[in-house]
Amino acid sequence: MDSIQETMENENGMNLHLIQSKKYKTINLVAKLRAPLEKDTITKRALLPYILKQGTKNYPSRSELQLKLDDLYGAVLSVDGGKKGENHILTIRLEFANDKFIPEETSIIDEAISMLSEILFHPNAKDNGFDEAVFKREKDTLKQKINSIQDDKMSYANMRLIDEMCKDEPYELHVHGYEEDLKKMTNQDLYDYYKTMIEQDDMDVYGLGDFDENTVKDKITSQMKREKTTPIGYDSAKAKKSAGETKEIIENQNVQQAKLHIGYRTNTVFQDDGYFALQVYNGLFGGFPSSKLFINVREKNSLAYYASSRVESHKGLLFVFSGIAPEDFEKARDIIRVQVTAMKNGEFSEEDLSETKDLIVNQFKETMDHPQGLIEMMYQQVVGNKTLTPEQLIEGIRKVTKNEVIQVAAEIEEDTVYLLTSEGGSKDE
Repeated sequence: MDSIQETMENENGMNLHLIQSKKYKTINLVAKLRAPLEKDTITKRALLPYILKQGTKNYPSRSELQLKLDDLYGAVLSVDGGKKGENHILTIRLEFANDKFIPEETSIIDEAISMLSEILFHPNAKDNGFDEAVFKREKDTLKQKINSIQDDKMSYANMRLIDEMCKDEPYELHVHGYEEDLKKMTNQDLYDYYKTMIEQDDMDVYGLGDFDENTVKDKITSQMKREKTTPIGYDSAKAKKSAGETKEIIENQNVQQAKLHIGYRTNTVFQDDGYFALQVYNGLFGGFPSSKLFINVREKNSLAYYASSRVESHKGLLFVFSGIAPEDFEKARDIIRVQVTAMKNGEFSEEDLSETKDLIVNQFKETMDHPQGLIEMMYQQVVGNKTLTPEQLIEGIRKVTKNEVIQVAAEIEEDTVYLLTSEGGSKDE
């Protein structure tokens, strides 16, 4: 694997990360804005990506913006939001052709950096507000998005599990925001918050591709400037919380397939030494088709249409997702619990361990084959407040022992069992 070299400097009130790679024919620019998850701001932060991608000062409509992207040899822009641990992160991505591969073309990178700067710092706004028609339209778009979660029962079940599991913790907040807050929000409220966000958020800007580092650094720092900010200061270890007594929540709706989602506290986060072992644990437990959940819950006992697990490593959570027949709730829940116990007892072979480590390493390498995937992996270090290069990540996985997986398994506690089932299809049937 080619070594990945990242240089990082704090310039103009932002962290600038430059990653040299001859692997890609394109150049990727990514800006990440990070702030704590808070109820007062989450709906505004959820709406801003919708607004920002609709136009800028010089390209005030979506169609004018798209024409400019097309001029840049089909550059691709995306703006979205998400949460990692107890951080709310807005991401603006711009991928464009490298002018090294286009004869007699020299200005693409200048124009692309200028466009990223404009999307961030010069949106389509005047008189202390965004374009009113865009504001109203995108409010409606977000409202539809919030309401559509009801229709996707898997997403809905996961949201409800987190509601119950992380009650009164920042992580419970819905990343798409809340309809009642959206209804009350004015254009000026949103614009005032946008200005605060641009001034105060932790901002990380990534450049990835085959380019002259000093040239790109000079171009970015001449175009993108803000006052020096004080880093907000996060500690993902503080996001950890132990489980209390297991909560069991049963909700009835008109569904044919019941959703059984279970949340666990892992007591291990990205900063911790046990992080690698937790990744391997998840691979053995529910991360792959060869894992215990898939084989025992789905294959051997035919109890689930799907069964898998996922780790949230900045908050120290493990989620199990399964789709079951409503009448199989108790049986499926108990077999999932048997797999948790089996992991604590070390009921997996050295061969299972080795195969799972290979699968995880291959997954990492696949992620790094995509420019956006590589940037996300590098940004994990920022959020997790720990330097861990892709090479160290792979080496860390390779070194995990069976005993370390058992130690991590011992820390895992069941917190909340959530069942979304058919009307009358509860455990009492």
